[in-house]
Amino acid sequence: MEKANFSEWYNDVIERAELSDKRYPIKGMNVWRPYGLKVIQRIDDLIREEMERTGHDEARFPLLIPKTEFAKEGEHIKGFDSEVYWVTHGGLNKLDVPMLLRPTSETAMYPMFSLWIRSHTDLPLKIFQIVNVFRYETKMTKSFIRVREIHFFEAHTAHRDLEDAEAQIKEDLEILRRFATKLCIPYLVLKRPDWDKFAGAYYTLGIETLMPDGKTMQLGSIHQYQTNFSVPYEIKYEDEHGEHRYAHQTTYGMSERLLGAVIGVHGDEKGIVFPPAIAPYQIVIVPILVKDKQEMVMAEAKQLRDKLLGRGYRVHLDDRDMRPGAKYYDWELKGVPLRIELGPRDIADRKVVVVRRDTGKKAFVKRGVLWLHIQENLKGIERSLLKKAEERIFTGITEIGTIEEGKGKTGILKMHWCGAEECAREVEVGLEFTILGTPYAEQRDHGRCIHCRKKTDTVVFAAKTY
Repeated sequence: MEKANFSEWYNDVIERAELSDKRYPIKGMNVWRPYGLKVIQRIDDLIREEMERTGHDEARFPLLIPKTEFAKEGEHIKGFDSEVYWVTHGGLNKLDVPMLLRPTSETAMYPMFSLWIRSHTDLPLKIFQIVNVFRYETKMTKSFIRVREIHFFEAHTAHRDLEDAEAQIKEDLEILRRFATKLCIPYLVLKRPDWDKFAGAYYTLGIETLMPDGKTMQLGSIHQYQTNFSVPYEIKYEDEHGEHRYAHQTTYGMSERLLGAVIGVHGDEKGIVFPPAIAPYQIVIVPILVKDKQEMVMAEAKQLRDKLLGRGYRVHLDDRDMRPGAKYYDWELKGVPLRIELGPRDIADRKVVVVRRDTGKKAFVKRGVLWLHIQENLKGIERSLLKKAEERIFTGITEIGTIEEGKGKTGILKMHWCGAEECAREVEVGLEFTILGTPYAEQRDHGRCIHCRKKTDTVVFAAKTY
């Protein structure tokens, strides 16, 4: 799709593919339709696999947080105070302590962490949950990208010292690498400037990808808290020598923006293109029904479906009373990776027609090698989607030496920066871009600050953002 038409295309394809319905009578609180819910549940399953592999335990904390707990970390309440939904009454009774719907769960979890953690043997504590969070978003809402009720993953960990907490962040980045590969989404990990870090964090890492319109979208974030939360919430442990010490903490969060990124990064003029790992159906079977042979074709199609299901694939047999062309159009819109067409002639020849969604390439495949063909093509789709997306993000980075050079540019701008907030603000005003941060994997490169011209070896990235 054209860059200029991306927003229109995005809104249209979500509606026509029946992923979400924004007509619920509260703005920004959209309804997950069954097909969209299947996709986000597949994403959740991938997250759970990574969490279990790395020793995290799933928990579920209450939705409501007392104001008294929320207010304990001063920077945190400043960061979220304008975004929270308050509950002031229980029935007709005014509450003694107002409560809020969680915007994130530090202040819900950490009073419990202080009860659970007593000894160094209780550490590390690694907890995650997948829940909805609520933030009063005042900007224009957009499905999966900017909403008020957010499908949210958050992992919270507590450690005995900074070294162990830093090791957790490295593990988080490995989890991200494995997870994003399955979604075929390339990304940059950037350390946010101090004025843009998460409320209460010592530092924040933003996970950014590039959308087709040249804007970046934050997929998630990783936060190093040090003891910024453990001190006000009294999360302490007794070490081997009987000394009481405050735990060091980290969090790792991602949201339904992941689905928005998949739709935007991989989509084309026909609609959505889902990576096989999260597609609700990896294969759709479309029977070609010819007069007097419908029963025979349907019987063969059902048998093929059952065999594919038995091999662990997610398969749908489209037996609707519609022309095959209309079915092709519908499943291309909905992004199913592989389509199998099966008619009387195919059955007679012991073959099927297999069509790849990403390329549209059609292959006539003998039934004896169908399983191998499917396996190879699903892997091929993953490789192809990732390669194409990587080319977009890395060719979308432009290095500039002055503010003037950056004017009129789109995508991600790379420049040298002295580290001063004043210089960064001048860049943001001059370019109408947002400073995203410096690479977490440090890129030392001698140059001069884009604004004040001081010598520096710090690189910073900027972009227009969602």
